[in-house]
Order: sequence, then C-alpha cells, then structure tokens
Amino acid sequence: MLEEEHQYSIKLISVDERRTIDICGMTIVADGSISDSDLVIDTLLITGTPDYIKALEMQAFIQWLKIRVQDVRRYGSVCTGAFFLGAAGLIDGRQVTTHWQQAEELAERFPKTEVIADSIYIQDGPLYTSAGATAGIDLALKLIEDDHGRNLSIQIARKLLVFLRRPGGQSQFSAHLAAQIVTEDRIQELQHWILDHVYEDLTLNVLGNRIGMSVRNLSRVFLKETGETPADFVEQARVDDARRLLEENDSPLQRIASHSGFSNPDIIRRAFMRRIHISPNEYRKRFRA
Repeated sequence: MLEEEHQYSIKLISVDERRTIDICGMTIVADGSISDSDLVIDTLLITGTPDYIKALEMQAFIQWLKIRVQDVRRYGSVCTGAFFLGAAGLIDGRQVTTHWQQAEELAERFPKTEVIADSIYIQDGPLYTSAGATAGIDLALKLIEDDHGRNLSIQIARKLLVFLRRPGGQSQFSAHLAAQIVTEDRIQELQHWILDHVYEDLTLNVLGNRIGMSVRNLSRVFLKETGETPADFVEQARVDDARRLLEENDSPLQRIASHSGFSNPDIIRRAFMRRIHISPNEYRKRFRA
C-alpha cells in the first residue's frame, strides 16, 4: 500500500450519460460521465478502444476534451486513445506514440503530428502518450516518478514485477520471446540452442549443419517461420545477453562483447544502436542495478 500522502484518486469517466461500460464481456461501473459539471481532474488520460475509428464522429466527447484539457495539469492517452486526442486537435505539432499496429494510420489521419512508432511512451510538454495496453503501466510509473520521485516509483515497479523503464522500443522483441512462438520444431530447437551458445561461431554453415539443413533452405525456412533472417536472430540474442551483463556487472565492454559473441566493442556498439538506439555505455548508465 502507498503511504497516505502518495495515494491517487482514480476515476473512470464515461463518454456519455451511461454509468456502465461493457469491455470484453465485463461490465464496469463508471464514476461519472462527461455530462457531470463538478468533475475535478488533475491528469486526464484517454484509454484505447477498438472503436477508435469513430473518434471524429463523437463530437460531444471531442468538444468536451478540447475544453477540459485547458484546466488539467497534464493529459494524454494509452494505446489508440491517441486518435481521440487527434480528433480534438490536441496532438498537432507534437510528438506522440500509439500501438505499433495503428501508428501508420495515426500519422495518416493527423499529418500535423509526429508519430514515433517505436516508443513505449512519449512526453511532449503536458502531453503524455503510450503504446499498447501494458505500456500504460510504464506511463503510470513515469507519472508517479514525476510526482513523488524515483524511489517510490522503484518500490511500485518491484511490487508489480515490472521494469521501471523498459529498455528499447515496441519493435524490440526479445529473442527469448521470439523463440516461444515458432511452430517449426527444427527452427525452434535451433533458436534455443543459439540462445545457449551466443558466444560461439554462429555462421549460417554452422547453424545449417546443426539441424541438417542447407544454408539456402535454412535461410528460407527461418525467414518464413520467424519473419527475420538467422543473422538478425543471432544479433538480437547476443544483444539480449549483453544487456543482461551490462545490468549485472561492471566488466569492461571488451569482455562483455566477447562473452556475448561480438568480436570487438565497435561491433557491439553498432548492434546496440541498431536494436535499442542507445550505446552499451548509455544502456549501463540507465539500467545498471
């Protein structure tokens, strides 16, 4: 439990006068609606919905948004909630993010907005936007840190068993996760073997011999099953291993590079910039326990 001075009052507001909201078969009772004139709001966040394409049709809600954001300390969205902010003209000239699947559509609908498709969350002045539903947790931790400091945010992250700041962006899926969703047994077996042997020679010839495939066939099947080349998967696996080491110890970068299968520090730096857009040293500064 948070101490009394750190408690938040969270209210669910309905976009019409109905006080019940049906979400995925569940009925949720709202605390109020946009027709209530006595609502006091500090932070206004618009949640995502599959009906985001109707944003421009919901004129009563859009007009309410335009008025209420003038009185709040900060405002924003989770997932496709950004489309409602866009319909109200509240993201024009600003950087925003949304779920990666809707990022291109958001940019097309609101061309005055700079959509950063790979971000977990973005702050641009009083505007806060986040990616998919779980990215709302990342954003919530950010808001708590802004209000009450890093220590409290860390305590909450530990209780929730989540990252205080998730490394990388939406497109950075870990190699371990990728290895769980492949259906071709030989490719999945190879992926798990790669994860356990990142420091070894992992050329196409070695990988092909490992599962009895020609280099050409391996490349074709691997790409079909995973959507990436064997070389891409190997690099991601090595970056994941290096990230863990950077978080856990103070070993020189040369040693970490060697342990993770990179031949020298320059190659690991380039891989980090490609995959998570920061250098190994900067990563260590941010995430070293």
